[in-house]
Amino acid sequence: MALKTTPAGELGWTAPPFQLPDANGKMHDLAQLAGEHGTVVAFICNHCPYVIAIAERLADDARVLANQGVNVIAVMSNDFHSYPADSPVNMLAFAQRYGFDFPYLVDESQEVARAFGAVCTPDFFGLNAQGQLQYRGRLDNLRMGTGGEGSRSAELVDAMTQIAKTGRGPAEQVPSMGCSIKWK
Repeated sequence: MALKTTPAGELGWTAPPFQLPDANGKMHDLAQLAGEHGTVVAFICNHCPYVIAIAERLADDARVLANQGVNVIAVMSNDFHSYPADSPVNMLAFAQRYGFDFPYLVDESQEVARAFGAVCTPDFFGLNAQGQLQYRGRLDNLRMGTGGEGSRSAELVDAMTQIAKTGRGPAEQVPSMGCSIKWK
């Protein structure tokens, strides 16, 4: 497991459009999935211990954000032929296990991850209503192995709430960290 930290986001760039299938093969378009007040594009996978540690909280936070007009889209860009735990059939089971109410899409070509500059799982991109990057940080302040215990600061929810209201993200953002994307 190669630990990576996300670089500081170049705030203000416009997210590249994309169309990706979900694990059942149904195509989804970023423009159609975008929330009225913002969108989170989360690069995740099934086997990364960092993603597993936050998956339940991500599902809960996505429901909170949906009530604010902010949609969450998860993208799995790992080479699932080399890492079968990340295969589409396993994506379905993972999404069900953690209660994902948002699309979980397959980026088999890895073009979307490259276009966004994603480096690890999880890697969060918070977009405003115009599709401009306003947040490139972590889900929350809880550390691996805490079991979700302790005082939680829901940084992604707080940032996206601010973005939904003002169109701009917070000045201070703490990078996400996780396993490197498994490139072909």
